[in-house]
Amino acid sequence: MEILEHPFGPIVRNDSRVLILGSFPSVVSREKSFYYANASNRFWPVMSMIFEEDITDRKEFCYRHHIALWDVIRSCTIKGSYDSSISNVTVNDISGLAENTQIRVIFTTGNTASALFDRYVRTDIPHISLPSTSSANARMKLPDLAEKYRIVKEYAEKD
Repeated sequence: MEILEHPFGPIVRNDSRVLILGSFPSVVSREKSFYYANASNRFWPVMSMIFEEDITDRKEFCYRHHIALWDVIRSCTIKGSYDSSISNVTVNDISGLAENTQIRVIFTTGNTASALFDRYVRTDIPHISLPSTSSANARMKLPDLAEKYRIVKEYAEKD
């Protein structure tokens, strides 16, 4: 297997208040060059539920709600979309990204992103681990995920 580079940049602006980090884009997300692009991933339906709106433009939605998106991993070896196969990890400069923003909390989506964040990232910004929205986490139903993710809205809307 070859080492893959993250194929697209972060969604972030200076007024971003929360940063949501995944591990590394899935095959579908890599093909579509956007976060959580696989139709079976429940990230966007969860965001739609907690913010009580239809999301037609995902980037504009993030900007309007002060949400930054990125991944912990800059490059790695991975088989397909399986987090369990990730090795040879190089992490993104998450502290550097947050420097010129209003980011006050970092959320990770899923166990792999959380473990990698804890292992490699050094920052004074609080970190909160959230469950994965991947269809691989089928034991969590959509309403349960939305309940766990409501904290994102609380921090995003807090002045």
